[in-house]
Amino acid sequence: MNNAPRRPLYAVLMSLILPGFGQLYNGEVNKAIWLFLAFSLLSIPGVVLIALYLPSAWMMPMLVLGLILTLSVWVYGLWDAWRGARERSTYVRAPWQVSSVYVLVFILCDILALPLLTNYARAHQVEAFTVPSASMMPTIEPHDFIFADKRYNCPGCHTAVQRGDIAIFVYPNNRTRYYIKRIIGLPGDRVQIKGQAVSVNGQPLTVRTQTEQQMTRVTEAEGQRHWQVEWQDAGPATDIDTTVPPGQVYVLGDNRSAATDSRTFGTVPLRDVVGKARQIWFSWGADGVRWSRLGRVLDE
Repeated sequence: MNNAPRRPLYAVLMSLILPGFGQLYNGEVNKAIWLFLAFSLLSIPGVVLIALYLPSAWMMPMLVLGLILTLSVWVYGLWDAWRGARERSTYVRAPWQVSSVYVLVFILCDILALPLLTNYARAHQVEAFTVPSASMMPTIEPHDFIFADKRYNCPGCHTAVQRGDIAIFVYPNNRTRYYIKRIIGLPGDRVQIKGQAVSVNGQPLTVRTQTEQQMTRVTEAEGQRHWQVEWQDAGPATDIDTTVPPGQVYVLGDNRSAATDSRTFGTVPLRDVVGKARQIWFSWGADGVRWSRLGRVLDE
């Protein structure tokens, strides 16, 4: 076979598209496989491990470390592909080193394997969401970026739906959108709202009430779980007495006077509850990064 020197620019561009691709172009099949596996495992299963299985206090430093390691693998792959191509100024191309094989590898790895791995992780393990509204303040602020546990509310899943969970669900009036609210009532529960007092099955949720200027801050509790909600004193009073139908849940926003929730659109089918908010991994406000919110645990 004729001499076919490797071109460093081609090797770098191929590695830029897919880690390990430049090594494949240089004929280093084993190294190409290991680079691709390292990048894939760090970028997808690595995030799942950090978000769901490590102690919450480790999340932020491990996310940063994981990002550094992932970028390091990619940069190393670029440098190594360039160096390897330069060393192969006299190179005999193997029979399999043809454009059709490169295209096939690209399709299998970049268009099939990586998207399938990503979609599986998002559907069954963990998914990142951005919260655009203030309906869950003070627990979740606008432009908090959260991890949601997807091992939730399905046969064989990690946990079932419970009162007090911050749930992500399909918005009943627009199934192309997700909403995030707190689950207050389970199927068969009687939910009563009188002014700023919420009761479930005759048991009040209110533990403590504190008035601050034009806002009332209420601490609610369900079992060992506590959370804070806000009521604007100028907001309209709402009296509700309803029983949650079978297969449904009743949801309320923590910012009670500014939330669109079950008081407006009714109960939510259990099948549409797709995840539980777990932790804030990033937060951005008018003044920039809200460092104090990074790593805050929501599932307590």
